[in-house]
Amino acid sequence: MKRALLLGDSIRMGYDEYVKELLKGEFEVVYDDVDNGRFAAYTLWQANQFFKNCGRFDVVHWNNGYWDMNIEAPMTEAIHPLDEYVHFLGRILAEIRRNGATPVFATTTPILSGEAAEEVARAGNFSFSYNNEWVVKYNAAAVSFMRREGVAVNDLYALCLSDPHYYKCPDLLHLTEEGYRRCAEQTAQAIRAAARPS
Repeated sequence: MKRALLLGDSIRMGYDEYVKELLKGEFEVVYDDVDNGRFAAYTLWQANQFFKNCGRFDVVHWNNGYWDMNIEAPMTEAIHPLDEYVHFLGRILAEIRRNGATPVFATTTPILSGEAAEEVARAGNFSFSYNNEWVVKYNAAAVSFMRREGVAVNDLYALCLSDPHYYKCPDLLHLTEEGYRRCAEQTAQAIRAAARPS
């Protein structure tokens, strides 16, 4: 049976079980069900652990973005400014290819509004700041890089735009169950397509 590895942040953690369900009998779907991939440098480390401990995969599907673009006080710039973000995406891609897997990159899902994110942060005593302009900018840089590298892109950003509220749950950052199911369906299709012989 083919094997697929899912890497990425808490959005990935919302749809990974559904992907596993959808690909049952076709792929062994592997992911970390305790920890998420956070920012790209952390995902690089996490990917290496999977490759070291779990062997070869046919497809690796991953996303990064929210943690990378986050400005967490008292810091005054993103965890990974744009050039660093793309740099670490490149390093993750290199490790995926070294593992002999076909990569699929997923775009970051949209933010309803900066004000909404700030309101959620205050209510939950979180230290994060998000703005959809940042999401657009980081996605554009990532997609441009992936196209140059010949990597398939699973556009979860565009998928979420198809819903008036971007499938956002009450915390306005994560997704509703319907949103996660839609992401899982599209992700399963992307994994199947990546595993087909060219």
